[in-house]
Amino acid sequence: MESSSPSVPFPLLQAPVESTYRACTIPYRFPSDNPRKATPVEIQWIDLFLNSVPSFKQRAENDPTVPDAPAKAEKFAQRYTAMLEEMKKNPESHGGPPDCILLCRLRELVLRELGFRDIFKKVKDEENAKAMSLFEGVVQRNDENEDDGKRVENLIRGILAGNIFDLGSAQLAEVFAKDGMSFLASCQNLVSRPWVIDDLDAFKSKWTKKSWEKAVIFVDNSGADVILGILPFARELLRRGAKVILAANDMPSINDVTYPELIEIINKLKDADGKLAGVDASNLLVANSGNDLPVIDLSSVSLELAFMANDADLVVLEGMGRAIETNLYAQMKCDSIKIGMVKHPEVAQFLGGRLYDCVFKFNEA
Repeated sequence: MESSSPSVPFPLLQAPVESTYRACTIPYRFPSDNPRKATPVEIQWIDLFLNSVPSFKQRAENDPTVPDAPAKAEKFAQRYTAMLEEMKKNPESHGGPPDCILLCRLRELVLRELGFRDIFKKVKDEENAKAMSLFEGVVQRNDENEDDGKRVENLIRGILAGNIFDLGSAQLAEVFAKDGMSFLASCQNLVSRPWVIDDLDAFKSKWTKKSWEKAVIFVDNSGADVILGILPFARELLRRGAKVILAANDMPSINDVTYPELIEIINKLKDADGKLAGVDASNLLVANSGNDLPVIDLSSVSLELAFMANDADLVVLEGMGRAIETNLYAQMKCDSIKIGMVKHPEVAQFLGGRLYDCVFKFNEA
């Protein structure tokens, strides 16, 4: 059930990819560790995945597309829990030693084997509809800001605020279930700067002097994240004359937006002249990244994305999974941004920051 199309390394990674690129940011173990004994960090991360099993089980139970969903959801919880417990005893089981990519992949495999294709579909659709109704207001508020530096800072804050809509985080899934989330309040309530990684001032000064010709943005969650965070930023790049490629998942995973969903969202937001809130969107393209997880290994992307991205001069990776837990230290041949919110205490601890701290990492080519 995994994406079976041919894949290639992302062409903008520094070469040679084999020796300079490692997808996972946080090392769970070192070469000197006993291969048959789980390390403290492995146990910590396996526990993090164990803690999220109940919220995934609950979503699966309520999947109307799967016959006998409650019994199958119970089976999912038992199977995935058993795998994780086994990895604690023997880290080499199930294709280990574990890293965040393997732990995500095993969860998806168990869900898909039991017939669960998209357990977050209902909440994604609801959140997309809600965010689409707010889109015009959000861009209008940004457009009123005539200072270039302030406007781009607002757009960046919007991306970080939107990134809170992440149902892969057990804590946030709980908050969300209680009262939903207000985008505006989230923008205003980001933790104070300086953030744990904070290159925003350097980026703002570059933004006022330089315009990029082609940007590739790896998107993350549905709802406010992509619609109120990423799309206003993409629209600003379009307005400045750039081509923009949005790279989205091939298959559903958690509440991440997929390639077909994103095409549909953009078509609904465009007016009859193909404009996105008054900005010509003919240079806005959506690419299938070839990915089917909430994290991404850039040594393996779709041929379609590789072809489209080949001559880009800006790469943006967004979200905790794609920009922090994986790819934080990925080196690109062009300018790059890694942006996201820290939503797991384990990530905060690794970075030496606070929970819900922000990462804005800007590297020039």
